[in-house]
Amino acid sequence: MDFRCLAYCLMPDHVHLLVCVGGKNSLTELVGAWKSLCALAARQRGKPAGLWQRSFFDHALRSEESLQAVADYILANPVRAGLVTRQADYPLSGSFEYVL
Repeated sequence: MDFRCLAYCLMPDHVHLLVCVGGKNSLTELVGAWKSLCALAARQRGKPAGLWQRSFFDHALRSEESLQAVADYILANPVRAGLVTRQADYPLSGSFEYVL
């Protein structure tokens, strides 16, 4: 699968991903594969089925939107939700592209 994960944030009841999909793959294929792998891992750990909803919400970035600004917004979700006071204290978020 050809993609880059620019930012991620796993929240208690949802996930935010900033990804660039390339090549022959589509975003739908990427999300489907990721959901399948997560569901398999959950089953192997004895978690009940029904981990994911059927669809997902996506937003294509406009040319004027900054990837860094969107990554910063995603990474700040735990602070806005009141889970931590500092973004760096949340262990389930990060970036493979940007220095945090």
